Amino acid sequence: MKGRLTLQTTGLHTTIVDGGRPHSRSLGVPLGGAADRLALQLGNALVGNPPLTSALEITLIGPTLQADVPLACVLFGAPFTLETDSRSLRAGKTFTLQPGELLRIGGTAQGARAYLCIRGGIEAPLILGSRSGLTALTAGTQLECQAGETASRFLDWEPEPVDAPLRVLPGGQADWFAPEALSQTQFTVTPASNRMGIRLHGPPLWAGGREMVSEPVCPGTVQVTRDGQCIVLGVDGQTIGGYPRIAQVISADLDRLGQLRPGETIRFVYVGLAEAESAARQRQQTLRRWLAAL
Repeated sequence: MKGRLTLQTTGLHTTIVDGGRPHSRSLGVPLGGAADRLALQLGNALVGNPPLTSALEITLIGPTLQADVPLACVLFGAPFTLETDSRSLRAGKTFTLQPGELLRIGGTAQGARAYLCIRGGIEAPLILGSRSGLTALTAGTQLECQAGETASRFLDWEPEPVDAPLRVLPGGQADWFAPEALSQTQFTVTPASNRMGIRLHGPPLWAGGREMVSEPVCPGTVQVTRDGQCIVLGVDGQTIGGYPRIAQVISADLDRLGQLRPGETIRFVYVGLAEAESAARQRQQTLRRWLAAL
């Protein structure tokens, strides 16, 4: 049986996400999808879904929702507060949202995003192989979901320390800058950051007035703007860009970009290709073990 989940309020920025559109970048279409893919996959596993099933991505302040059928749910990712009319709930722990219950998702003091995963996923138009949207949902939106119930299950997931440096490989124009320009600088995440890119503030990095023709970029590309400030491209970032690429965040650290919040400070550290590949393998092995266990 199917029912509807209605957004009574939207929160700061709530969208439908899944695995995105990795095969459409040649058309100029951003990757899209979850900003923290690992959190989406573990949340879906907790409610019995395939890893990249469509879910709601909640950013900094969550929405208020109401369903007309029972829904098997979990909120996974940053530790948002959540409650219904009659009970307090916990992020990372599955629950059944009963018909007519108001689910209020508050804020989080750590991280930036979490995923409301519902057994059976969320119905939305399939465009270029994905249900991910590029715009936030509005109040009154009704989402079609599969009715279901769940026993209580909990995964106490420890995210990476916020003070751990982001590991990067040298970008295409890294030699335009002093060797220590990026790695010896501390940056602050600005409020202008979004899913397209994390805008950083720090001492200006200068490329000596050089200009370049636009070249391919991808999530995790660290670009230096004309005023010397850095932008780290996110999952909704463009496919080509004309700012010099000083670095590229390694794939094992990309999910951390989705959890950065305004005001946080970050550092970068250069690593070699072998270390980047080893970190990617270890992360995939860890994910596979958890998915198999769940």
